[in-house]
Amino acid sequence: MRTPKPGRKVALGLLAVGVVVGVTALPGTGNAYADIATQRSDVTGADGKNYWVENHVDQAAVQEAQDANGGKRPEYLVVWAGDENVADTVVPDVKGLPGSLSNTVDKVRNDLPGPDFMAVIDATQGSPTYGKIVNTATVGPLVENEPHHTQYAWHKGDKIYAGGLFSAATYVFDVKNLPNLTLSGISLPTQTLCGSVPDAYWVMKDGTAYGTYMGGPVVPGPCTYSNGEVRTGNGFAGTPGEVVRLSEDGKNLAEAPAATTTPEDPTQCLNMPALSQPSCANPHGIQVREDLNAMVTSDYAEPRTIILDPVRSPSPYLRRPTVRTWDITDRNHPKVKAVSYLPTGPRSNATDPLHNENRAAMETTVTNLPGHKGAFAETMQGGAIFYTADITAENPVWREVFDNTAVGDLVDPRSKNFGPSDNGGWLQTSPDDRTLYHAVMGRKAGTFGKDDPGASGGVFALDISKLVDTGDGYACSVDTTEEIIAGGAEADCPTVRGAVPINEGTSAGGPHWGALDNFTIGDDGFYHETDQPRRLATADYFVARTGLDGEHRVCLVDIDPDGALTLDQGFTDEVSGNTCVNFNRKSWPHGSFGNAKPHSMLFVTADADVKD
Repeated sequence: MRTPKPGRKVALGLLAVGVVVGVTALPGTGNAYADIATQRSDVTGADGKNYWVENHVDQAAVQEAQDANGGKRPEYLVVWAGDENVADTVVPDVKGLPGSLSNTVDKVRNDLPGPDFMAVIDATQGSPTYGKIVNTATVGPLVENEPHHTQYAWHKGDKIYAGGLFSAATYVFDVKNLPNLTLSGISLPTQTLCGSVPDAYWVMKDGTAYGTYMGGPVVPGPCTYSNGEVRTGNGFAGTPGEVVRLSEDGKNLAEAPAATTTPEDPTQCLNMPALSQPSCANPHGIQVREDLNAMVTSDYAEPRTIILDPVRSPSPYLRRPTVRTWDITDRNHPKVKAVSYLPTGPRSNATDPLHNENRAAMETTVTNLPGHKGAFAETMQGGAIFYTADITAENPVWREVFDNTAVGDLVDPRSKNFGPSDNGGWLQTSPDDRTLYHAVMGRKAGTFGKDDPGASGGVFALDISKLVDTGDGYACSVDTTEEIIAGGAEADCPTVRGAVPINEGTSAGGPHWGALDNFTIGDDGFYHETDQPRRLATADYFVARTGLDGEHRVCLVDIDPDGALTLDQGFTDEVSGNTCVNFNRKSWPHGSFGNAKPHSMLFVTADADVKD
């Protein structure tokens, strides 16, 4: 572990079993962190070792907000972030990746890995400390987890499930006493031997969670899942991946194979090394409809090939065009019902299938209301959005309903061809099923030749109300070249409600992930869930070691009643004063560890501040 730097705190005293606290100043850090309260909680992992989260709360900031807000209950943005080190910053220099989105801002580099952490940011509208980081809850002893995704939304009483892409660990955090966090449990790679590279999570009403493990078994060869079935994989970060059900203390309740018992299309599903039964089973996105006993996951890519070279993959067929629908009637025995191959579209290019509309199905999102059974999927390299009206069908039919090129003029007018390789990520329906939100990172200039100006990233919103209300008889289908730019011709096709560029006019890497603020404060002074969110959060970071980095900023976007999107100019960085909170900085409440990489986030309040 790294030797503590001058000014780092030492927790003192025993508060309760597994929790220690202390208060110390952080001299010499060159910032406002002068009165930090530390509190640490730990759990014993399956390997018998201790794992912990240590809070570093800026007491002055919390007190300032309490004094000025007149008793208004606080709302926080909790951001899962990784410490940047030399292994991240040298990637563009060593690989010289063509078309990579390397970070263009000045970096405060640290050679050795520091702790990864949850940043707790004041997101209380009207607060004098709006945008200030009031706590960094560091995890240990594991470093270089490469913090990745959490669940898509937080509800009162939920734990936060957060994955480490490189460590293959899942942390379970308790946030009922914000701004402090405690550690409820941890899942280690030895507990999920049939999968690796955890990606995203869906929390069930009973508090357990399903998580996608995108990569193959920890050891190459046959692996036996909790239901007794066996699949053969090509090893860590390979294929096939799985879905894991985790308890609130991180215990493994079930491992379910994402691969079918029969070979999948060998022309579409390449594996390296090759498998005797080809498979596209690399689940990334995951969403659930408990009332329908249905789950949907989207396959992105064989993950280790993305790390090797994300721009010029050894084959486009290592990026997946598949979406899986599951029966979860027996919660501990999820079963794949169908593997659907997304169709190619009118701009598909046989000479470079990597940029076909159906390539790299990264994210999926379900509809929410009774009477709606549909779901959407998006493609990272394909730059398109697909829809099926019924995820409970034996063989759901998916159609392309939007080409991201149609929103290019609003996100980046410079772009001549916005959709292909726009590096889309986060996709989420509003709780009322009226709006679909989508984040795209954009692409580096020159990706498609010297005359390609590239594209900025951004977030856009589509009106999907007509589409989902039509049900099984929907007509929308993007199948002509005119619809690539103009949008779908049918009356029930999605239409653009709003768009906002992030990193406007550059190709430094826009937003990859996001979260809707599903809370509103009522006349009673408590927070209540809303089906019409009025803001969202996003972070412009992917995975540095793939060559797709970003500017490491967390931004808030306001959602107007008419659907228009505007960047929240009041959500500013406490150090620079610029719009958005910048994770490229010298010091943090936990010490002078330099830059960090914010990946996923959730709007959260203390349990006591939320009423049903």
